Amino acid sequence: MSTAEVYQTAQIRQLESLAKERFGISGEVMMQRAGEAALQYFLKRWHWAKRVTVVCGPGNNGGDGYVFAEKAHQRGLSVTVLQVGDANKLKNEAKNAYAACQTAGVLIRPFQQNENLQQNDVIVDAIYGIGLQAGIRNEDRFVIEAINKSLIPVLAIDVPSGVDANTGAVLGDAVFATCTITFIGEKLGLLTGAGVTYAGDIHCDDLQLPHELFASITGAIERIAIEAFEVYLKPRPRDFYKGDAGHVLIVGGDEGYSGAPLMAALAALRVGAGLVTVATHPKHASFLNIMHPEIMCQGVLTSLTLKKLLKKATIVVIGPGMGKTSWSKMLLKTVLKTALPLVVDADGLNLIADKPRKRDNWILTPHPGEASRLLKMTTKEVQQDRYAALQKMQQIYSGVAILKGAGTLVAASSEPSAVCNAGNPGMGTGGMGDVLSGVLGGLVAQGLPLADAAKLGVFIHARAGDLAAANGGERGLMATDLMPYLRQLMN
Repeated sequence: MSTAEVYQTAQIRQLESLAKERFGISGEVMMQRAGEAALQYFLKRWHWAKRVTVVCGPGNNGGDGYVFAEKAHQRGLSVTVLQVGDANKLKNEAKNAYAACQTAGVLIRPFQQNENLQQNDVIVDAIYGIGLQAGIRNEDRFVIEAINKSLIPVLAIDVPSGVDANTGAVLGDAVFATCTITFIGEKLGLLTGAGVTYAGDIHCDDLQLPHELFASITGAIERIAIEAFEVYLKPRPRDFYKGDAGHVLIVGGDEGYSGAPLMAALAALRVGAGLVTVATHPKHASFLNIMHPEIMCQGVLTSLTLKKLLKKATIVVIGPGMGKTSWSKMLLKTVLKTALPLVVDADGLNLIADKPRKRDNWILTPHPGEASRLLKMTTKEVQQDRYAALQKMQQIYSGVAILKGAGTLVAASSEPSAVCNAGNPGMGTGGMGDVLSGVLGGLVAQGLPLADAAKLGVFIHARAGDLAAANGGERGLMATDLMPYLRQLMN
């Protein structure tokens, strides 16, 4: 299986220590390699650039910046270094890099209030790096504001200054980078939450550290790669029939909300489910599938009717458009009595939040607002540390937990947690969650274990959104635009 390890700061520190202890790779060597890697990425991306300002802080991130500046100067670029904080506080490798930069003749001076950055082609951010946890210093806020207001392209070294490398949260203020070159391994804070916005394009350089080193330290989380799930995407045998692909039952759609279960049903079919039935409010059951007769619809008023449909199902998706009425509560109560695997979304989650329970064979799919209700915390608290919120949710409710949003996260007790780096802002529209719940139901119906279905489903859904956006743009993207791409990706 093909996966990519994603790290948090403590694990990066471990890798750095082991590189020194086991392989004799000094901090000086790693800093030189980091500066050179940053310069090579810079030259590839901005081959036309002539003038660059490197903004260096008083730590090792600043040291990387000084190495970059020295090497860029040697290449003939016009380089200025603006020092943030007291350069006399530089230590060890960073202090040496500063001295070498001075000796090479690079212009170094303190960052001034009202600094004019407009004469630059590119700005390099080397202020804080991965060590920042408590928040940016108040006296440095004007530096970040000046960089952002300049509207000049920015290359961030390791992480954009002000972004928590562990969580993606912004610690007071942060640099909006055009792109980020990160070292040794990908940082979770660049792939989820606000960090996704501030990091821009991400490039990772392993600093030529040996493969054996990475084998000794497991990342905090995996980045989902579709290659890991190729076993589920092979062509079907010629004698395949619909019963082999399962029967998805979509439960939801109160009065006025028939579209949500319909989109879930379409998505389940597009990823390959054999049969899909929608159990919905009788007032619209008769016309819900007029445009899509492949979907079976049944009006449900009593638990007895729903129980009959449950007997034919392989997997139940409950929540799309369901509401929180007495009818909705009856549906959920009935479904929870079955032993079938479940995908719970939307108001199904909100109703469960009122009476928390554990269940091993369900997938919960909240966005941050729904997660806040499930966890009895604010949406802001969820977003401040999405990974911690995800782990807490999985521990409270068991099964598989998905936390949607920029850098969707997936957790299951028996599997490594995962992050998805596909998807785009255009997907922030009504119905996208309903499509995801249908995708998940369709995958489980075809026999995928819940954890694999969650990871593959999240990736295919996000990737379909990217393909749809590429064909017309992000703004104006609708949930149903994903349908043809879901089918394409599953094949």
